[in-house]
Amino acid sequence: MSGTEHESDTICTIAVPVSGGRLSDHFGHCEWFTLFEVDRANRRIITSRQLEPPPHQPGLLPAWLQRQGVNLVIAGGMGQRALGIFAQQGIQVITGAAPGHPEAIVCDWLEGRLQQGPNVCEH
Repeated sequence: MSGTEHESDTICTIAVPVSGGRLSDHFGHCEWFTLFEVDRANRRIITSRQLEPPPHQPGLLPAWLQRQGVNLVIAGGMGQRALGIFAQQGIQVITGAAPGHPEAIVCDWLEGRLQQGPNVCEH
């Protein structure tokens, strides 16, 4: 295995829906997404950037996030349709994440201590 292959196994991109600077309660109605490129092996954030999502339309955000290279979405709540689309695209989803600052949520996930509750979406 080359160094590049190994690196691609440990580097992933995480999307966190954000409203008011904190994890958005509803995935599809966030103000922006913060995308984190992380090194799972070394448990660190490499880069982060904020992206404004396209206007909300059912089924649009999963494809848009896939084009951004996202491997994992950490959300508070998400509808069943979006969950199904992400599953079809091979993107892992964690729902029920407790409200908090996006960077702290990603750090908790990297350390294996992300607190999860129920998926709060009503869809």
